[in-house]
Amino acid sequence: MIKAFALIFGLCKLGKAGGTIITRLVSLAVYTGIFGWRYAAGFLFLLLVHEMGHFLAARQRGLPVSTPTFIPFVGAWIELKGQPMDVETEAYVASAGPFLGTIGATLVYFWGRETQSSLLLAIAYSGFFLNFFNLIPISPLDGGRMTAILTPRVWFLGVPFLLAMMFYHPSPLLILICIMAVPALRQAWNYDPEAPENRAYYNAATSLKLEYGLFYLGLAAFLAVMTDSTHTMVQGRL
Repeated sequence: MIKAFALIFGLCKLGKAGGTIITRLVSLAVYTGIFGWRYAAGFLFLLLVHEMGHFLAARQRGLPVSTPTFIPFVGAWIELKGQPMDVETEAYVASAGPFLGTIGATLVYFWGRETQSSLLLAIAYSGFFLNFFNLIPISPLDGGRMTAILTPRVWFLGVPFLLAMMFYHPSPLLILICIMAVPALRQAWNYDPEAPENRAYYNAATSLKLEYGLFYLGLAAFLAVMTDSTHTMVQGRL
């Protein structure tokens, strides 16, 4: 016990990185108790890859940002300590997580196919599903922050997806997301594109809207196909 406290104290002295390590170790312990350490480590690695996409994109755009924080059964997040100055910056930072996360899951998938590893395929499936779920077009999910460049009113398209998931697989996380989505939906309902603050923040060129829209649809389509096919492969090996 004393050694454990000493380890935690030592990690805390590492500052931001120490907090990430501590919360990741706690999540690893919790997931290990349920799924085994190999799957837990792989899943948390892909979760870290996803969050590092946001982190690196935020740093690239000059935004002060925290290192990832992990909470079991909730996931992980980074905290922006400065708000994006425009909707394109917000979309850029939001899209980097699913993009890098998808690359990570795809590499694990091909590794699993090459080695015929059911474990690696299961980890890849979790990564595909995680990033696909995050693309639901409703704030505070990444998909909502990506599609806001088109118009915040697009968030209403995400409502049926959230309700369907609540119906088929209710969970505390989905309830939390639904609660957090209420203020965003109220904002979208009251959105006035002619308001000076909205014209300043949401003023993006049509070419940028097209670029992000196509990227979003392409990534969502790829993740939908890979989530379904990988799930089928994993089920066939059970």
